[in-house]
Amino acid sequence: MNFGVIEALNLLGSLAFFIYGMKIMSESIQKVAGSKMREILSSMTSNRFKGVVTGFIITSLVQSSSATTVLVVSFVNAGLLSLTESIGVIMGANIGTTITAWLISIIGFKVKISSYALPIIALGFPLLFFNRDKVKSWGEVLIGFALLFMGLAFLKDAVPDLKSNPELLSFLSRYTNLGYLSILMFVGIGTLITIVVQSSSAAMALTLVMANNGWIPFELAAAMVLGENIGTTITANLAAIVGNVHAKRAAFAHFIFNVFGVIWISLLIYPVLGVINHYLTTSQGVSPYTDPTAIPIALSLFHTSFNITNTFLLIWFVPFIAQIVSKAVKPKGDDEEFRLEYIGTGFMSTAELSIEEARKETALFGKKMEKMATFLEDLLSENKAKKQKKLLKKIRKYEELSDQFEEEIYKYLLKLPDNTLSAASSTRLVSLLSIINDLERVGDVFYQISKDFESRYDSEVGFTNKQEKNLSEMVNLVKKSLSVMAGNLGDNYSSVSMDEAMVLETKINDLKNKLRKDLLKQMEDKKYVIPMGSLYKDIFQGLEKIGDHVINVTEAITGESERDLRETQDLAQ
Repeated sequence: MNFGVIEALNLLGSLAFFIYGMKIMSESIQKVAGSKMREILSSMTSNRFKGVVTGFIITSLVQSSSATTVLVVSFVNAGLLSLTESIGVIMGANIGTTITAWLISIIGFKVKISSYALPIIALGFPLLFFNRDKVKSWGEVLIGFALLFMGLAFLKDAVPDLKSNPELLSFLSRYTNLGYLSILMFVGIGTLITIVVQSSSAAMALTLVMANNGWIPFELAAAMVLGENIGTTITANLAAIVGNVHAKRAAFAHFIFNVFGVIWISLLIYPVLGVINHYLTTSQGVSPYTDPTAIPIALSLFHTSFNITNTFLLIWFVPFIAQIVSKAVKPKGDDEEFRLEYIGTGFMSTAELSIEEARKETALFGKKMEKMATFLEDLLSENKAKKQKKLLKKIRKYEELSDQFEEEIYKYLLKLPDNTLSAASSTRLVSLLSIINDLERVGDVFYQISKDFESRYDSEVGFTNKQEKNLSEMVNLVKKSLSVMAGNLGDNYSSVSMDEAMVLETKINDLKNKLRKDLLKQMEDKKYVIPMGSLYKDIFQGLEKIGDHVINVTEAITGESERDLRETQDLAQ
């Protein structure tokens, strides 16, 4: 078997083909993803058990867990499935892939999706010439789908052909007598072989050849099958390379699920294989330990029972797995890249659902603005020029994000047909438009304050200790008010109260008035440097403006007015 430069380039080209198909498909799905598609997928995966059934059915039909996991990753990337929903589907795919193993073991049949790629392209290509954008996007979806699986087929053909040259693995027979160490070694070998041949089915075929030739015993063949469960997760992770952070988390969840299962079953492998041996001996009269012809059925039985048991054990911990992958896979660049996570760019047929999606996106917008207070707080206490520049750059980036969020949410909301909205939803739409405007203004004011800090750094004279302490107190109050605002945006609007927000707004206003009086007194006594005094005033007044916009957001959420509430309180007193 030769594997030189040309073969290596073929392998890289196949990988690029696969990733490009994934990219085209994912972007096209995002274009056509309307609320109906979301509703269908949501109903199919509304709880973890439905997700498992969905994953099992899809994988049983297409006979490829790789195909299912790639589709799941693309749906997560497009925002059609949440991370928690995707984990359930992936669990079902792991059970569904055992159907393939049984079909191969019994009748040697497996559907090759790649063989339908060209007819799919033939159907999708004419759609590219339609004037309607949605029809054109569906054509791109079909072509992307076909390219993805053509790339996967090329990838499998481009890897070293171990399947046709199993003798290359005969040397492994020297490592079969190391006890439990052999089990662990062959789990690793099964993983590597699956990664190399890019097919768990091909890896299973190699395992059967090695067992039939007497190179490895039944228990080590089972260990290789466990390794193949880990190796097959590489396909989803390849698909996630061009995906967003949510796609990467879904792929990593697949990896965690399979690896954890392999760990616990490896510890119990001898008693589990003993049960399978006993079953086949009593029911079929053959033992996989002594009769090589019994190994295919025994391995399929082992594979199926393992995946069903592993799913049953871990299905109760789906939220916990989601938390782990969310912490492990964090957005690049400190989550400073603009990305809509909840609303789509396609046709929206259910306006009521679209309002809810816009509300979620607005809540995310609020959290971004909350982060700006942390940057400003760090900027106030940072003395190193390099870190100061980094913080200033972050604030500028988040101000740009605020502009993008406002523009995209605004355009999304304006597409909603007024005649299909209920009175409550119409009111909610107006409040959301008001909220995103105030949030964008928060970003603007933070950016202007950062420019004031930049002017301070360029000056040889700094703030006094008392001024820095006062600004720190003001920033802390604004930070708390933004935290309350972010919590209110993420809560059910009907249950939000203005009480806590009002208390903080009052404190911010009172502190601003106090600082202003102190500054006027210092001016009268000529105890301050004019340039620094002016910057100092601009900063605390800017922070008070942020407080005003923050209370405006809570007003829009509750439908109450700060002025009306204050008048009511005054009358009560």
